[in-house]
Amino acid sequence: MDLISTATTTDEAHRAADVAVLPVGSFEQHGTHLPLITDTIIACAIAKAAATAYDLMLLPPVTISCSQEHTGWPGTVSIRSSTLTHIITDIAHSLQQAGVDRLIVVNGHGGNYVLSNIVQEANADRRRMALYPRRQDWETARQHAGLDSTSHDDMHAGEIETSLLLHLCPELVRSGFQTADHLTERPDLLVLGMRGYTHTGVIGAPSTATATKGMAVLDSLTTTFATSIAILQQHTQP
Repeated sequence: MDLISTATTTDEAHRAADVAVLPVGSFEQHGTHLPLITDTIIACAIAKAAATAYDLMLLPPVTISCSQEHTGWPGTVSIRSSTLTHIITDIAHSLQQAGVDRLIVVNGHGGNYVLSNIVQEANADRRRMALYPRRQDWETARQHAGLDSTSHDDMHAGEIETSLLLHLCPELVRSGFQTADHLTERPDLLVLGMRGYTHTGVIGAPSTATATKGMAVLDSLTTTFATSIAILQQHTQP
């Protein structure tokens, strides 16, 4: 599973990319069948596929982010949203010093709400940063892969995440996902956290996951990534 760049400085000099790709994952519980690094694996896979397809600069991942809704589960580790803000803005500034003026943040964790604010602020004067996948990119990927669940029901450690890991690294998927389905509404998630709605850590339907679906999801996300590149590389604001 070769998801992190091994490029040399000479490789990047020859590439001369004007767009860098930064995967942002998490280190949090994903039920009993998926590893704590699930979101990082997914973000890295999307970023690596896109960087390869469009010849972009691939950065190493941010592996711990804002997972406070999973507080209390063994293994989960979080940082503050302000810390994540500093990490992203520092990386973007460093890239600009190296001549790479545009950054696409590939977010693998839905709880990183602050990334939207970071991207909006970065683009206040001109186009510098994009956040991917967008909601419509995930929906397109679900349709392309023929997933049985909806994005609302399939929130965490469900069909889409389990499918992606079955495709990318099946050796990391533990047994038991076939009977781990748990569907529930969660109107007060920000107050109650995940423990208010699930005892297993799962909200979704992992039993419907397949490696074939995971491959189709990744293929779709690689294709729609081109939209984020195109809008960043336009020279004028609408």
